Amino acid sequence: MTAARLRLAKRHFNALDLSRMLAAVAVLFWHYQHFFVPPVTFEFHVRRSIAPFYHELAWAYDYGHVAVEYFWVVSGFVFAHVYLADAGGRARFWLARLARLWPLHLLTLGVVAVLQAIYTAIHGTAFIYHHQDWYHFALNLFMAQTWGWQVNQSYNGPTWSLSTEIVAYAAFWIMLPGLRRLPLALSLPVAIAMFVVIFANVLPPDRPAEELASKLATVVNCVGYFFAGTAVYGAALRGWLTMPRLVVLAPLLALAGWALAGMKPHGHDAAILAGTLAVLCVTLAIDLADRSNALHFGRALGDASYGIYLWHFPLQIAMVLLVDATLGTRMVFRQPVWLVVFLGGSLLAGYASHRWIERPAQRAVMRRGNRFAA
Repeated sequence: MTAARLRLAKRHFNALDLSRMLAAVAVLFWHYQHFFVPPVTFEFHVRRSIAPFYHELAWAYDYGHVAVEYFWVVSGFVFAHVYLADAGGRARFWLARLARLWPLHLLTLGVVAVLQAIYTAIHGTAFIYHHQDWYHFALNLFMAQTWGWQVNQSYNGPTWSLSTEIVAYAAFWIMLPGLRRLPLALSLPVAIAMFVVIFANVLPPDRPAEELASKLATVVNCVGYFFAGTAVYGAALRGWLTMPRLVVLAPLLALAGWALAGMKPHGHDAAILAGTLAVLCVTLAIDLADRSNALHFGRALGDASYGIYLWHFPLQIAMVLLVDATLGTRMVFRQPVWLVVFLGGSLLAGYASHRWIERPAQRAVMRRGNRFAA
């Protein structure tokens, strides 16, 4: 394809950006249960039903974790939009990724390390993620904490999904020349192959290599979702995903997800896949219908999603330390005001982080990288 045919006419997908912010908020609801975990050295399960407004927001509390899969599929779509038509994009790909992701990751890693040290000094164990050692710090430093070498999640635990996405980035970068020629014909088989690996138990959990298989399955799943997003973009380039078709396709996918949810052994996984694609279709339909760019505010909100995702766990540790020191019981987190503080603080941190930390750091890294290249 020519460069002109490798990029959709719509410059910015504002509804897609807005959906990224909403997905980050969904993860906050899922992680709210952390507030009720006492200082223990092992995994501890809590009743999420004790959280504020649980009955009204049960879906977010119980299924907010599936927003991670949505992040992955959106990344695949966005990367296709940015890089397929950019002839020079492959050369600066890794510098751009480094500039965008690593500065804030490094900062929050250091903040969590300090907060976890304080928490451990008080309680004798870490908060939620217990592997706070130099080995896991090194893995986190290079965003390799979920490549199969880890014992379990560590430090700023939610960044595990970013680590798996680095592998998807590498696959995308390697395949980019071919994707420019055959965006759909190449990305769709890769996505299907990854899901076959998961659904066909090619990496089954009942073999001697159970732990490694589970870790590799996480990476494989991420690559599958990422290239599913790329395939959706390729289908849109072919003109197959018009707004009316998306409006029909989205509820069909949602219905399929509902029907598959109870099937064994991978009905839950299939339901998440169908539901994720349904949400993507809805979002794209809204963007295609928004010809007047009325949702332009969604771009700024979407920009804050990375900061929301990385700052919410450090904020959570700080809130727990404060409550432990002043009130003495974590049951206060059942009160709605603490939910508001957690959500509002995370949103403000995400917005402020993007404006005053991420963007300046990104520009600085790009300038230095370009000077070095020159």
